[in-house]
Amino acid sequence: MKAVGTVAMVILQFALAAAVEAQWKAAEGPLMTRWAKSVKPDSVHAEYPRPQMVRDGWQNLNGLWDYAIVARSAPQPKKFDGQILVPFPVESALSGVMKPVTGEQRLWYRRTFQVPEDWSGKQVLLHFGAVDWEVQVWVNGQPVGEHRGGYDPFSFNISGYLKPSGDQEIVVAVFDPTDDGRQPRGKQVRDPKGIWYTAVTGIWQTVWLEPVPEAHVGSLKIVPDVDARKVHIDVAGVGTADGDLVEVKLVGLKNGDTAREMPAVVGMGEVGQTISLHVAPLKLWRPEAPWLYDVEVTLKRGDEMLDSVTSYFGMRKISTGKDESGMNRLLLNDVPLFQFGPLDQGWWPDGLYTAPSDAALKYDLEVTKQFGYNMIRKHVKVEPARWYYHCDRMGLLVWQDMPSGDEYIRSHDPDLVRTAASARQFELELRRMIDAFGNHPSIVMWVPFNEGWGQFDTDRILAEVKAQDPSRLVDGPSGWADRGSGDTHDIHSYPGPSKPKLEEKRVVVLGEFGGLGLVKQGHLWQDKKNWGYVKLNTQGELEDAYAKLIRRLRPLIDTGLAAAVYTQTTDVEGEVNGLMTYDRSVVKMDPARMAKVNQSVYLPPENKEVIVLPTSEYSPQLWRYTTSSPPVNWFAADFDDSKWEQGPGGFGTRPTPGDKAGTNWDRTDIWLRRDFNLEEAKFESPHLRIHHDEGAKVYINGKLVVEAPGYTGSYILIPFDEQAASVFKKGKNVIAVHCHQTDGGQYIDVGIVDVVKLR
Repeated sequence: MKAVGTVAMVILQFALAAAVEAQWKAAEGPLMTRWAKSVKPDSVHAEYPRPQMVRDGWQNLNGLWDYAIVARSAPQPKKFDGQILVPFPVESALSGVMKPVTGEQRLWYRRTFQVPEDWSGKQVLLHFGAVDWEVQVWVNGQPVGEHRGGYDPFSFNISGYLKPSGDQEIVVAVFDPTDDGRQPRGKQVRDPKGIWYTAVTGIWQTVWLEPVPEAHVGSLKIVPDVDARKVHIDVAGVGTADGDLVEVKLVGLKNGDTAREMPAVVGMGEVGQTISLHVAPLKLWRPEAPWLYDVEVTLKRGDEMLDSVTSYFGMRKISTGKDESGMNRLLLNDVPLFQFGPLDQGWWPDGLYTAPSDAALKYDLEVTKQFGYNMIRKHVKVEPARWYYHCDRMGLLVWQDMPSGDEYIRSHDPDLVRTAASARQFELELRRMIDAFGNHPSIVMWVPFNEGWGQFDTDRILAEVKAQDPSRLVDGPSGWADRGSGDTHDIHSYPGPSKPKLEEKRVVVLGEFGGLGLVKQGHLWQDKKNWGYVKLNTQGELEDAYAKLIRRLRPLIDTGLAAAVYTQTTDVEGEVNGLMTYDRSVVKMDPARMAKVNQSVYLPPENKEVIVLPTSEYSPQLWRYTTSSPPVNWFAADFDDSKWEQGPGGFGTRPTPGDKAGTNWDRTDIWLRRDFNLEEAKFESPHLRIHHDEGAKVYINGKLVVEAPGYTGSYILIPFDEQAASVFKKGKNVIAVHCHQTDGGQYIDVGIVDVVKLR
């Protein structure tokens, strides 16, 4: 009879699952990924959501919830509008709703669950991976708590609100002002266009229940110490008493799917006390071999085991230091390593902030590895913990941005003055992000500010991040308004590449460059207004243009550039500058070919730059110039420019990204001339160093040597071809430049360097 009953129960479960699936379908979005077809309400994001602190017992609350969108001031609705698939945001197709929520509205959720019988006598925690933005939660009609912050996990102990048996009700209310507010929000806007994307509101990461003892492990802090060959582990307890002890045991060593036995290493200490363990054998975590140590943490009271969790860590050290040439570099485990990878927005056409599945989440990382990158910059978004878990296992370094918000400053502006409430919320969410994800060995850099967006109290904020986590580097900041603080001087250059001037203490990095655009019909979010920083027409053109960028990048590495971030992993809505299309159906370049191209950036320095003719980048250089149309032979070596005006470079208007304007130029065209002398006219590999906005033509001794269409966001190197290199002569030489402006910022400055091989 028991066997028959079991079969009947299985049949009933299948029938119920089929009925649930029949009630739900994805909305018809502009574009879907291949994983969308596999999304099912009874198994959506079914993986354990917290890989760095694992317990055996848990219950996934993802699936269909009731939802309603009402006025913000309205009470909890008695009737709901329909069902929504959690954890997909309400604006997404995979939510099944795909409706906007305004700043005058509130989004409500409701569902029921039952507490398993074997949880009897335990505390029940209700966990939210992330909810955007302001949340209130009720259980069985009673308020249990609220939370503000769209990117950090949070929990409530709901044990005191549960009924003895039967259905338990959860109700969640969400308010999200999006770009009407000052809170961290990343690239979300209510009117998406250009670099701004569709708003995300509500639950967008896994919701789950977890049974725990009354006295249990609350959190772990794991800090590797490579120099001492130790790992330091702090265990925070909840409901613990004086005398309670924590046992920490290293139990295994893994590298991907490869496992090695190791003798158990055990440490014991009181709750809240740092427990330091000697790590032997010592296997360092690095991109090509991301070794991870498995850890068991047990909470004890006398001989009684109260609680137990498992975790992992990687033994790796990130720092800065000088190479053999005396240039500052990023060091991994005390060895210089050029860090190179894509800007990763983390958006999905069908799920927006939420990947359709864990397999989809991992796929982006797999493609990143196929291209030969060793790093990712996670851009103004925080991912679910499983994304960082995959990076840990796959050996991908992560620069983690803080999601931006509030107002902008331009590159030459002073820091923003935020309201007290805005500053307080930003700092709170920044600290939570570091606390929540600080155990992941993949994360090596915190990026508090991006391109002046919400940038305030820069020196203080960067110093406080460093104080909170001295084991990692702090970018200071990424792009635009540098204040001389942090571990790096980070510039952005489109299409670039370029590098800032070397510094005695900080490392110089290129936080964004590239942006090569290619439209792939049939894989677009929108039919019109698709854009990239550079428009290309075929895969071959894209691959050639990318290879050219990397060839230009190589000399910058040789002369001190320590990292570079290419824009970007995927197309996103109207942006078509991804390595992949937005739906991930097309990889736009051959990964194998590009991996060979990218491999060149990791080689030891091969060259150095010898200045032949300095730009005005670091010291103003005098030029003859005119903004009135000159005679047709204006570029000739023997042209008389004595009646032209004279002024220091560069020439342009502020603010133009990356400019060093010494003379104002606000007309449509400018013509420049300058004499320079050469003791010898032989070079190994002469390059033009130029920052142009917009198109420029450069002549040497009356010969056209470089045409540079479009614009740059900073100084770049352009190699002279063999014919152009032959125009130099011993003694007096003349360089002449014409720059034409259409709209936006404008700037022109040029110089010449010889890229010489190191002996």
